[in-house]
Amino acid sequence: MGKGITKRDIDFAKWYTELVAKADLAEHSAVRGCMVIKPYGFAIWEKMQSIMDQMFKDTGHMNAYFPLFIPKSFLSKEADHIEGFAKECAVVTHYRLKNSDDGKGIVVDPDAKLEEELIVRPTSETIIWNSYKNWIQSYRDLPIMINQWANVVRWEMRTRMFLRTAEFLWQEGHTAHATKDEAVKEAETMLHVYGDFAEQYMAMPVLKGFKSENERFAGAIDTYCIEALMQDKKALQAGTSHFLGQNFAKAFDVKFATKEGGLEHVWATSWGVSTRLMGALIMTHSDDLGLVLPPKLAPIQVVIVPIYRKDEELEAISNLAEKIKKDLTMKGISVKYDDDDTKKPGWKFAEYEMKGVPLRIGIGPRDLENGTIELARRDNLSKQSLKQTEIAEKIPVLLDEIQQSLFTKAKEFRAQNTHNVNSYEEFKDTLNKKGGFIYAHWDGTKETEIKIKEETKATIRLIPISNDEQEGNCIFSNKPSKQKVVFAKAY
Repeated sequence: MGKGITKRDIDFAKWYTELVAKADLAEHSAVRGCMVIKPYGFAIWEKMQSIMDQMFKDTGHMNAYFPLFIPKSFLSKEADHIEGFAKECAVVTHYRLKNSDDGKGIVVDPDAKLEEELIVRPTSETIIWNSYKNWIQSYRDLPIMINQWANVVRWEMRTRMFLRTAEFLWQEGHTAHATKDEAVKEAETMLHVYGDFAEQYMAMPVLKGFKSENERFAGAIDTYCIEALMQDKKALQAGTSHFLGQNFAKAFDVKFATKEGGLEHVWATSWGVSTRLMGALIMTHSDDLGLVLPPKLAPIQVVIVPIYRKDEELEAISNLAEKIKKDLTMKGISVKYDDDDTKKPGWKFAEYEMKGVPLRIGIGPRDLENGTIELARRDNLSKQSLKQTEIAEKIPVLLDEIQQSLFTKAKEFRAQNTHNVNSYEEFKDTLNKKGGFIYAHWDGTKETEIKIKEETKATIRLIPISNDEQEGNCIFSNKPSKQKVVFAKAY
């Protein structure tokens, strides 16, 4: 099953596309730019979703749901916001179809034109703040800390499954606060929630920081982000948290009576991650044999494959396999026993290797005689013999080892591909020959940032949060600079 996959170092994009298909994660749909997330791929997303959902609730948030359709006039109320999304919006203009006059199909009924066009949700700030206007009257109504799990449409013509599609799944948090300090703290808190999820569950090390003015979310005062480095040495923005100031409150006239008897606009945040995390997971860990999954996100953490020739051998193996499955399941480990007799063990080995199952147990007649099993790790492809009496004790330890090993490997890769430069020539040479994250001085101007992007295709990925002052000169303008920012080519 693993044969025929393009190697990463030959064509990384093709490797990625083939892996998504052969690992049975997703496929292209009949709608251009949209994808079908298949059951195995959706099972991974569901694990991500359930873990993050609990993390959100643990930090005081509740789930709600808001409409998919947004009146066009709502988007017009916040100028920067609409400018940022105008070219990506899908627009609904009519509400009815009818049979064509020739009877050969259906057409849009010209008499069913909407009085006001509706925008298919590109993001929900405007529709949510229209509701918040009705919910917020007094300081007693604050804070409001809402999250929703939803789909979003941003009209993309050049797509790649999970990374960039016209429709994708995500969560978006939207909060309202009485003070600026509370809102800033909320935005920072959610940045760290995303960072913890990426590192502790995805085993994906991330950098944390601010976006430059040119790269921040449309309508935000500050955008915080986590950035990860993929195996092709390109950066991927894995999550963002936005301090929106009072922009949306002013646009929708959302005010509250303060304790002191005054009337003030509320302060806002929004934050989100999407199924783009699936792409990040794939590109961080997987290899030329297929998907590699960290155990904490693997739908199947352990698969048991019987190796036999006779039915009586299968019966004895099955008895042991079911006992192992029961023992591990009681420890919270997801186990599959694959006794499908229409496929040979070799085919199954390749299939679960492609699907990234962290541990594979093989059991044959000789194992029954010796009281052992064969254990294969997906992360490093090593094999070992394990006593049957040790399985329940050692498998959880091994899963933890794999989780940590994947994180360590990814962190070492990032360290090896992080560079400091002090001149524009050194910057361009490093970018073209090495790639990765590049720390370089920047003068803080949008003009310099845009010129560097136009000339090199590299963008400022973030301004590090923990950025000690470092005297130097901007690599492009040679103006004095007290900070280094992180550049990279990115998805």
